Amino acid sequence: MKKILLLALFASTFLFGASSFTKTNNCLKCHGGIEHIRDVQSGMAKAIAKKASEAGYPKNSCIVCHGGNPATRHKFKAHKGTIKFFLTHEGPKEFYPAPGSTWINQNTCGMCHKEEVAAQMNSLMMTEQGKIQGALWSFGAKEGYKHNVGNYVTKNPQDIHTRLGTKTYREYMQKLSKMEPQAFPSEMKELPAAPTAEEVEKDPSLAVYTYLRQECLRCHTGSKGRQKRGDYRGIGCAACHIPYSNEGYYEGGDKSISHKEKGHLLVHQIQSSRGTKVTVHGQSYSGIPTETCSTCHNRGKRIGVSYQGLMETAYNATFDEHGNPQPKLHTKRYIHMQGDVHFKKGMLCQDCHTSNDMHGDGFLSGANAGAVEIECQDCHGTTKKYPWELPLGYSDEFQTKPKRGKARGVTQTMAKYLKQGSLNAADDGYLLSARGNPLIHATKKGNEVVMHLASGKDVILKPLKLLKKQEKLSKVGLLAMDKITAHNDRLECYTCHATWAPQCYGCHVKIDYSGGKQNPDFLQSSHDHDLHGTTGVMRKSLQNYLVDGKVIETRSFLRWEDPALSQNGEGRISPTIPGCQTTITVIGKDGKALLQNHIFKIPNVEGAGAEGQNAIDMAPIQPHTIQKEPRSCESCHATPKALGYGITGSRTTFDPSVDAIVDIMSADGKIMPTIIDKQIPAIPNLHFDYSKFLDKNGTQLQTVGHHWKLSQPLSKEQIDKTDRAGACIACHESIPDGNLAVSAMTHIAEMADIQIDKKEHMNILSKILNLAAWVQVIVGIFIGMFLMYIFYKIFIKRKSIRSRNRGWK
Repeated sequence: MKKILLLALFASTFLFGASSFTKTNNCLKCHGGIEHIRDVQSGMAKAIAKKASEAGYPKNSCIVCHGGNPATRHKFKAHKGTIKFFLTHEGPKEFYPAPGSTWINQNTCGMCHKEEVAAQMNSLMMTEQGKIQGALWSFGAKEGYKHNVGNYVTKNPQDIHTRLGTKTYREYMQKLSKMEPQAFPSEMKELPAAPTAEEVEKDPSLAVYTYLRQECLRCHTGSKGRQKRGDYRGIGCAACHIPYSNEGYYEGGDKSISHKEKGHLLVHQIQSSRGTKVTVHGQSYSGIPTETCSTCHNRGKRIGVSYQGLMETAYNATFDEHGNPQPKLHTKRYIHMQGDVHFKKGMLCQDCHTSNDMHGDGFLSGANAGAVEIECQDCHGTTKKYPWELPLGYSDEFQTKPKRGKARGVTQTMAKYLKQGSLNAADDGYLLSARGNPLIHATKKGNEVVMHLASGKDVILKPLKLLKKQEKLSKVGLLAMDKITAHNDRLECYTCHATWAPQCYGCHVKIDYSGGKQNPDFLQSSHDHDLHGTTGVMRKSLQNYLVDGKVIETRSFLRWEDPALSQNGEGRISPTIPGCQTTITVIGKDGKALLQNHIFKIPNVEGAGAEGQNAIDMAPIQPHTIQKEPRSCESCHATPKALGYGITGSRTTFDPSVDAIVDIMSADGKIMPTIIDKQIPAIPNLHFDYSKFLDKNGTQLQTVGHHWKLSQPLSKEQIDKTDRAGACIACHESIPDGNLAVSAMTHIAEMADIQIDKKEHMNILSKILNLAAWVQVIVGIFIGMFLMYIFYKIFIKRKSIRSRNRGWK
């Protein structure tokens, strides 16, 4: 019977050609119930349907993205090749199980989104130049300050006009590229291969390539990543635009997709803008959820999880109803902190970050500050200027003076991108980023800003100047933002308003080559892609990509409160957390240490001395933990940690370059047993704890940002202006609320405005104290004389009168 049916099918195909297949969608014979990739009435769905009609298959839109053979119902034949139309026109050139894959998406997503797909290859999310340069730096600065090594070979387009963005933006970036050539290379070479155990024996520093390939390079958009809880995602465009749950299960209606196997998309739908709906079990949402961004941004600066209020911890608490500890998310466990105020307002990452921030502008951009074009003031302004009154480049100066110039204004040119009613007659135009591109979620409406969130919600934002005019700023806030002009001119807004940041001190990396091939090379597995757009790990097991060595990481300690301060690459004072504080142990193939707790030295660093500077690094950061209430004045002006002197000024920590041996010892400190082990083995090149990067003599003890020229610890001049320990704060913080407090704080602001340094301030304070002491002495003398007079009147004079009276009698 089966043979008869097959013969009938063959005969019908022979007699009628493929025409009978063009009237149906054979894909749905197996994939019945699968979700429409977009709403059928949407512009995207109509564009796909039009393309299918042009190709001669009006009923089969699946092939427009996936390719394949629609003239068969046989699984393996259907998942092979493509129709002739696409071979001579735009469209898939083979069957693509993952149409968003970086390696073939010029034939799929690129049909409609040519610019974004063309830009992706040089985007920071694809090249990971900054991450690679950071790791190479910590292993002795193998490429120095250059950011010319990435995940693969690529180069900038020849025509500068192909850079995505406005003419103003292109000119801005061209100027910035010339200012910071080390971070904006014209071309990029591929990271060297993972070394063999024998090669590492000769040069242990080569272990950095094992470290990068096994650990750090799992997240670029040319791969599907680690595929563990919280890290499930797609590849290429799908890494952001296709939903995956933390658990990695498919929960849609397609019966052919396993609902019990991890690693599948949540539903077969695209997540994008406020006009795009994703529906799961009858519930819908718009935009790209923060959780999608956190599948990658949970390591390094950890900005994704921090934005949500998640802080990594070493502990297992709390327990569920079965007594099980907290499950690992992104292979970590967390404590729940205060989420960013923007997150609490319902804002998604894309509500602030522009398309260029995420897709790239088509040119290599080195590190985060090169790729990200937005600043807080772009929407909030300052107490003296509305956002549209600020000059372009404000707070993005890459110099130590605030940007001056004509007002940036607003623009109308992006209206076509917000067809869902976001820009209406009452709106005056789109705000501009610091670099001159439209912020398509932020519009000016009178003196207010309307945030048209990707979730579909509109939020009214009152700029600081309007809040000041309406007297809605607190007295302390007005003082900090309006009276002390140095705060606006020299600080990032988040220096005060990011009240916590994850601080992972001491990254202890062990790379062990004694066990042979143990861990996979994630970068190589992504490079092993085929004509279907699938990478090695998508086609076969990671076991096929094992390389010599096994990477294990741990740390010394974690903190979150009051991060230190330093100057970032834009020339402004910024919160600062540990970057790559890599302390390296390399175990050779015979099980013996080639490097033990080793910290490389960086030669040719200014002020580092003959030995060079320790390659452990502190990193200026935007923590993405913004709160309305800022950190306290004392946390910056009266604590040694803020200035770079270490937690408690490193007074409570012991010299880590000395072995810690704990056992029975004599009164003179001699260890009594002969069979002992070191409790805490020494770190030879480290003579202070990891939180200290500056000493009281101004000597820099570790590097502070190595991507940008202006990154550095606070200078002596900056410290003199910042350090008020035992001075203003000790007196003025205790003054109660009221007019007295306001006048005192205004006095502090005036002192800051006229740039009195600490020495001069202490001289003034000394004179005040001396004057107060003399006043006390004088007052004391007068009080003493008054008391003597009273004593004289009451006792001596009265006694004398009584004596005379007795004599008279």
